[in-house]
Amino acid sequence: MVDDPAELDAFTRWERQADGRHVAESSLRITGMHCAACAGTIARALERVPGVLDARVSAAAQCATVRWDAGLTRVSAFVRAVEAAGYEAAPDTAAAARAARQKEARVALWRLFVAAFCAMQIMMLATPAYVSAPGELAPDHKRLLDWGSWLLTLPVLWFSAAPFFAGAWRSLRQRRIGMDVPVAIGIAVAFIASSGAAFDPGGVFGSEVYFDSLAMFVSFLLGGRFLEMRARHRAELSLEDATTRLPQSVLRLRPDGVVETVSARRLRPGDRVRVPVGQAFAADGVLTEGVTQADESLLSGESRPVAKSGGDAVVAGSVNLQAPVVMRVDLVGPDTRYEAIVALMRAARTQRPAMLASADRWAAPFLWTVLLLAAAAGAAWSVSDPSRAVWVVVSVLIVTCPCALSLAAPSALLAAAGAMGRRGLLLRNLDAIQGLARVRTLFVDKTGTLTEGRLRCTEVQRLDPNDAATTEALQGVAASLAAWSHHPRSTALREAFDAAEIAWRDVRELPGQGLEGLDAQGCRWRLGAAAWVGADVAGSADGAPTCLGRDGHPLACFVFDERLRDDAVAAVRSLQDEGVRVRLLSGDDPLRARRIATQLGLASATGAMTPGDKLAAVRAAQRNGGIVAMLGDGINDAPVLAQADVSFAMGEGALVARTQADGVLVSNRLGDIVRARALARKTLRIVRQNFAWAALYNAACVPLALAGWLPPWAAGLGMAASSLFVVLNSLRLSR
Repeated sequence: MVDDPAELDAFTRWERQADGRHVAESSLRITGMHCAACAGTIARALERVPGVLDARVSAAAQCATVRWDAGLTRVSAFVRAVEAAGYEAAPDTAAAARAARQKEARVALWRLFVAAFCAMQIMMLATPAYVSAPGELAPDHKRLLDWGSWLLTLPVLWFSAAPFFAGAWRSLRQRRIGMDVPVAIGIAVAFIASSGAAFDPGGVFGSEVYFDSLAMFVSFLLGGRFLEMRARHRAELSLEDATTRLPQSVLRLRPDGVVETVSARRLRPGDRVRVPVGQAFAADGVLTEGVTQADESLLSGESRPVAKSGGDAVVAGSVNLQAPVVMRVDLVGPDTRYEAIVALMRAARTQRPAMLASADRWAAPFLWTVLLLAAAAGAAWSVSDPSRAVWVVVSVLIVTCPCALSLAAPSALLAAAGAMGRRGLLLRNLDAIQGLARVRTLFVDKTGTLTEGRLRCTEVQRLDPNDAATTEALQGVAASLAAWSHHPRSTALREAFDAAEIAWRDVRELPGQGLEGLDAQGCRWRLGAAAWVGADVAGSADGAPTCLGRDGHPLACFVFDERLRDDAVAAVRSLQDEGVRVRLLSGDDPLRARRIATQLGLASATGAMTPGDKLAAVRAAQRNGGIVAMLGDGINDAPVLAQADVSFAMGEGALVARTQADGVLVSNRLGDIVRARALARKTLRIVRQNFAWAALYNAACVPLALAGWLPPWAAGLGMAASSLFVVLNSLRLSR
């Protein structure tokens, strides 16, 4: 099934290389991972498959992204490689992901239940030994109770603790040391020593048993992991809302008007599709019949429904809210804005930030230090008090397991990335969070970034005050005639004025000149260039104005200007108040660039810049120190976006798929950049809090364990609590 071409499109993106090769990028769900070392094990297993070009695995997101040569291998080959490494893999589709989560949650809950239930029974059997006075509990009774505890520990060891032993075995088989290794060693040492004491009280292991501590430790650790798993599942559900919003089947209209139900993957450009109320649009296209409202909140962050009528564009993933409509399909599959956004979200989940890569470098030395410290503690206590040596070794192994340290950064970064995505900023590079928080200079493009890329009519000038027609009447005529054209100035006139009811005939549009047509009285109206209309009007920095004339007599002149985004002024002011230097770089006319800068309150604005000029400006700012950011349109500014320390592109249509920026502002609201920067700064604070908590926990508990003051069950509780604290602290970013 995973090799079926129709199924591949659900979790695979295709690229054609310059040498003619077809390269695919597939997303897989991975189950069975419990620590960062597992991700490395799976990545190496995938990279050993012939034809796999690159493999990225995220333990935090439980997923993998694999780039592979379609001429050399198939998806089933690297699925088998993952399974051979001791894990399970499935295509990253909604059904497989949901089933994998349900199975993982069910098994985890059973493991926790068995461990907790047996721990309670073992504690009851151990209670007489704790509460009886010396000599009050007969030796044979104690031995019988110890045997009962040993029997109840077996399901804890072989079922509940199985993930720890499996993870440790995978790490050792790969000649690496993972976080499960010290935990597995601690459990094994406690069980072996306790078994020896239970069956041979006078032997080398003494008479003290630790079955109660062992069972309680496994219960606490599984409880912490279960809560971490639930938090991860909630984050994945929010992503699944995005990746599963498209309908599985659609109602396609055949040329003869018959409606047929087909798979959404079978749609092609040009198809006509009927969209019922409540269903998501399955492709990007244009509304051809009906009037409705669409919920585009998942794609743009816009919470209010957007009105749609004939001729309006609709995007895949938005939901039809009001009435059944018919659309014409323009873009399908990976070319849609929806699929591009999903691809960005998947890339962000598997991308490893620089702060995690640096943490990986000291993880192995830290774990070796843990093992050596435990061995040294065991040797020292074997001399001073042999009866407590095993107890101390187990406590040291447990308390120093760096679970909280491994979760400190990824849990916070993923939570922040998810929150930013819900607010309109999608990240494809998690390192952008750190850069955004520390940015000191922000370069901004003008057209399509600070402005909407659309014109607005700012002034109407009467050219013949003696003409009987009023200004409002001339505006209505201009808007009515402009309805016959898709020119940006015609669009601005239609948006600015109410069109008059005029039955036009013989309408034609002359490129470079404008529109002309006859009204019901036979008068010839022209709307366009001043010279063509017959007006003697000087141009300005905004270009030649558009004039309206009747029968060769000019009547009105319309002046246009670019439309600033609604929140541009407030966003720029907020960034400046936070100490960010905002500079405008534009390839447009310098006069227009300076006028926009004046409206925004910018001290620096440069126009008539080539891409090379913009690149030089960014490099000069980088030489002066500080983090430099760029906000542009994603395509024309591609070299500058690549050079900046952190970059964001506006999310206009299918351009999302081709941008190489660190993030995409799909909401097109500049205020979301301000809010994202505040969240990024909060994220770094929480990462520091997580690291500080993990370090403080180890600094406080390791001496207690070495001194023999921290029993294994308390060590397990502390380790589980520290990991849970880190996860819950990071989840504050999701609010």
